[in-house]
Amino acid sequence: MDKYRKLFKSFYYAFRGIIRSIKTERNLRIHITCLIYMFSILGMTDWFTLSRTDWAVLILTSGTVIAAEIVNTAIENAVNLASEEYHKFAEISKDAAAGAVLISVIFAVSTGIAILFQPEAFKAMYDYFASNILHLIILVTSIIPATYFIFFGFSKPKGKKNE
Repeated sequence: MDKYRKLFKSFYYAFRGIIRSIKTERNLRIHITCLIYMFSILGMTDWFTLSRTDWAVLILTSGTVIAAEIVNTAIENAVNLASEEYHKFAEISKDAAAGAVLISVIFAVSTGIAILFQPEAFKAMYDYFASNILHLIILVTSIIPATYFIFFGFSKPKGKKNE
């Protein structure tokens, strides 16, 4: 039974790390927001023609970006913990970790463009929203809570106290 308890605790710690990263890292929230929009459109419409391989590649590249951002967070926090003083090696470590995230994002976006560049799909999307203005308004309005999530996460704005 102790083996299972350790296993479940390891999953608990992993999920806690993901949630903490989402709460503290704006860039991770940007990636997550973009992925929610992309996968929502791909999953709820038939505008794009995607094979199972296309889906797998999009999911894999998206997961790589999220994982790289979380590893970057871990490295930055470990470096900050090691010393409060400026050190050239700390700068190099943090810059390299951020660079790894940037590389994963560049390749993910390039992969997305290669798979999703389907002019007929974009025409169908345009035609749909041109004839369904209410849905366009809902989509555009959804940008407000998405932007709030990106900049503030799950926290309440500072300066406001619970009454």
